[in-house]
Amino acid sequence: MPSAEIITIGTELLLGDKQDTNTQFIAHALRDLGLDLYRTTMIGDNADRIAQAIIESLQRTDIIITTGGLGPTVDDPTRSAIAQALGQDLIFQEDLWQQIQERFQRWQRTPTENNRRQAYLPGGAVAIENPVGTAPAFRASVGEKTIICLPGVPREMEEILISKVAPYLRDRYTLNQTLTTYTMHVAGMGESQVDEIVGDLETLSNPTVGLLAHAGQIDIRLTAKEQNADNAMQLIMPVVEDIRGRLGMNIYGEQDITLEEVISDLLSRSGLCLGLVEAGMGGSLLDRLSNIPLRDPVQYQDGISPEALAESVRSRSALLDNCVILGASACKEDMKFDLHFSVFNKGRLCQHERSYGGPPASASSFAATLALDYLRRLLIDPKSI
Repeated sequence: MPSAEIITIGTELLLGDKQDTNTQFIAHALRDLGLDLYRTTMIGDNADRIAQAIIESLQRTDIIITTGGLGPTVDDPTRSAIAQALGQDLIFQEDLWQQIQERFQRWQRTPTENNRRQAYLPGGAVAIENPVGTAPAFRASVGEKTIICLPGVPREMEEILISKVAPYLRDRYTLNQTLTTYTMHVAGMGESQVDEIVGDLETLSNPTVGLLAHAGQIDIRLTAKEQNADNAMQLIMPVVEDIRGRLGMNIYGEQDITLEEVISDLLSRSGLCLGLVEAGMGGSLLDRLSNIPLRDPVQYQDGISPEALAESVRSRSALLDNCVILGASACKEDMKFDLHFSVFNKGRLCQHERSYGGPPASASSFAATLALDYLRRLLIDPKSI
């Protein structure tokens, strides 16, 4: 199976002035083609460094896709860099220049002289029409290997990649497989804990199993390569069932399901409404529950003690009928946060404490996820806590 690399080009990316969204889009497209993506590189608008990156990539991989540097200005060096890497001259393409002029005319604009730069391609390269912009893309072959250069403007890149490049790659490399992914969501456990339980599955080759840590949540991603998605799922689902058996209630959902959606469904099935007391979390929990009707939520700017949180939850329960009350507080102590959770449901108060010592900016998100998971567990089985 051919392998691929992505090279995103633009000094503005290295300076942090612009976010690279192209790599993610291209990676998804390559996955759908069944191609193995082994490396991505970000490089500035420097022809020598781009050329060197191309030469190095050609030694490792079969398909190189670049984005950026195809505009009309002096600091758009991709065409010259590819020519340099391949030992070719830039050659003016009269028919390509005609296409560029016609596109400008359709937009009732006049191309400037520097737009002519876009009609030059490395010797042997083949132009790829850009139906939604003025910067032509192109491809060049090096034996059985392919270099594809796409514009950096996301909408232009996406259109050319899907409509022109993907069919070309599928035909040239006889691609008849696809990569299919399935994601399981775990809350209330750390990454090392999950790894202890499913670590042996992470050695599988098809499907592969990997862990991705978020604030308060671990995703288990299963990926299979097969001729179609149905066949891939036949490989994935037995492993999913195995993981369900090992992690049980720690899995709150799969695929696109969110923790908030799980909470909403549990409340609906129980015929309950939700009250909220949040303290020291900057509204993060209230934001997470924006799609769930809340009964008169209460917010405190600073964190409060476990006793104060429990008392506030009790007092809310006395005022709100047929409600489960969720309370969460984050108190900063030196370099860590003490997290307190309280749930009052059907006359019973349950309390839980955790500490958090990670990045302070993620503390509220971490606390919100754990609070929702604590509520989820109690709604499923009050005896589970």
